Amino acid sequence: MRWSVKTSFDHVRGGKRLSSLIAVVLLAALTASPIYGQTGRGGQGLETAIAAQEWHTDALLANPGVIGTAVGYNADGVPVVKIFIETAGVTGLPKRLDGVPVVVQVTGRVYALHHRLGHSGGPGGGEEVDPTARFDRPVPIGVSTGHPDITAGTIGARVTDGTNVFALSNNHVYADENNAIISDDVLQPGSFDGGSSPADAIGTLYDFEPIVFSTSANNTMDAAIALSSTGVLGNATPSDGYGTPKSTTMAAFINQKVKKYGRTTSETKGRVSAINATINVGYGSGVARFVNQIIIEPGSFSAGGDSGSLVVVDGKGKDRADDRKPVGLLFAGSVFITVANPIDPVLTRFGVTVDGE
Repeated sequence: MRWSVKTSFDHVRGGKRLSSLIAVVLLAALTASPIYGQTGRGGQGLETAIAAQEWHTDALLANPGVIGTAVGYNADGVPVVKIFIETAGVTGLPKRLDGVPVVVQVTGRVYALHHRLGHSGGPGGGEEVDPTARFDRPVPIGVSTGHPDITAGTIGARVTDGTNVFALSNNHVYADENNAIISDDVLQPGSFDGGSSPADAIGTLYDFEPIVFSTSANNTMDAAIALSSTGVLGNATPSDGYGTPKSTTMAAFINQKVKKYGRTTSETKGRVSAINATINVGYGSGVARFVNQIIIEPGSFSAGGDSGSLVVVDGKGKDRADDRKPVGLLFAGSVFITVANPIDPVLTRFGVTVDGE
């Protein structure tokens, strides 16, 4: 049965028992999933917000101008369902869902963040380090890379299966949005930054998770790995970055402080503003819906060319022991938000761990 937006919003009136049963099932499923760990410190109220978000997302996304949903906190620290819209003025949106407050947030359109001609955030790196440059081998992580047929993205991390080492980045950076062939070269720097094949190859495409280009899809990651070697690929950022990531990962939670090092904006810091996001992302090949994603703010956290960056904990004080633990794989964003895949499903998909400290 296809529910209209109004019918879905009002389901409690005519189907309270059914709604309660579905909410219980949703909560049980979330508890069993790796993403559920991202609720972290939110408690029961956040679980209720997630259940409401999950139930209503399809109906909300049917509204023109709505591009996504997530859960977060409002200014008073109350768990809320967030509705992401392209521009102000979208009408017909609820103020509450199953008793959970709703926050409507203008995000603009969200795109995969490889470098686009005319849409770059500009070169980064400061006076001493330029992440767009060609680096002596072994190259650091966090710098320009890409398949020969794309412009440029970012090396996220060196990962290992215990025998081989690989460069981790996005599908749209290393596999050209599903169009590449296994064993194709990957370059450092990317072709937009002067890299060419085979002279600047640092490895070959080894595996990628295909992206389903549909607004009804349930993509969970935009990820790929390239077979490399320790003589060609290092495991730390350039000298002006955070250094070597930890091998032990950490699940995202709301208000978690994070940082990343990327090709365009170098090292930036932000915070996780929402979790469990379902969001439509624009690519050259079409629009793809992603689920269970991490939202990071402010908008200056990333720009075009930062796709593939590893998002890690920015640990200070009592959280210092968690500093540099991987949280996510950056792949998309707008001028207001950044979107990242949770890192654990990505690593599990390829049977690897971060080759770090």
